[in-house]
Amino acid sequence: MSARLDPHVLVDWFARNGRDLPWRRPETTAWGVLVSEIMLQQTPVSRVEPVWLAWMASWPRPSDLAAATQGEVLRAWGRLGYPRRALRLHEAATAIATEHGDVVPSDVDTLLALPGIGAYTARAVAAFAYGRRCPVVDTNVRRVVARAVHGAGDAGPAGGGRDLADVEALLPEDEATAARFSAALMELGQLVCTARSPRCAACPVIGACAWQHAGRPAYDGPAKPVQRYAGTDRYVRGLLLEVLRGTTEPVPKTRLDAVWSDGGQRDRCLDSLLVDGLVEQTADGRFALPGEH
Repeated sequence: MSARLDPHVLVDWFARNGRDLPWRRPETTAWGVLVSEIMLQQTPVSRVEPVWLAWMASWPRPSDLAAATQGEVLRAWGRLGYPRRALRLHEAATAIATEHGDVVPSDVDTLLALPGIGAYTARAVAAFAYGRRCPVVDTNVRRVVARAVHGAGDAGPAGGGRDLADVEALLPEDEATAARFSAALMELGQLVCTARSPRCAACPVIGACAWQHAGRPAYDGPAKPVQRYAGTDRYVRGLLLEVLRGTTEPVPKTRLDAVWSDGGQRDRCLDSLLVDGLVEQTADGRFALPGEH
């Protein structure tokens, strides 16, 4: 590594500048943190916050969510996108309620054994809900480390073990401080060390930043793929689900046919929703959210 960040400087900055998000408040349970982490995957905070608040009001414990139908869960998920996350969260809630006494586990390995919980989410819950010392790596963290530690303009392709080792080396030994540092590192990438137009003058670690010392060289790694949404299968799947979320009764296929003119793509997307368990077909050929017919 070419630079070392002072964790206390960053933790102090976070205490003054971190956003007041509901899942960060002291009264939030580990279940609330887990729900937030699942919802925040590839979804901005502004869209997640109202859904999270409503979700926690309806299902404050894993057992409450486990008792709901999949259709109720998908309807409450609304338009957050990637609705399979909602079903995975429902499965995880069932496992937590039945196998862990309705309490979200605190260690990474046990969290990883839950349905639908991946490496990032397990580490985030351990760190942010239980104050554990473990590297939590997302896009924002990778960008901060690439710049501040390695002097690169941005992070290249995800390196898996390499990324975890980079962040592990930065963590202070004290567990509580390490957990706060993990949150601060992520917040720095979200608010200051952004992909475009980073606010370097406001950065608390500008003096130690290897990118600054190198003259802020431009990123020269592999081009990042540009993601589009409108017209994709994911977009069409969302249109089909929106019809079903808008009613509690099964609908005929003609209702679904009206949402998208490309019949081949529309039928392919409907088939994929059926395969994923996000939609069910009734005996008379109509369609509904799972468990609602």
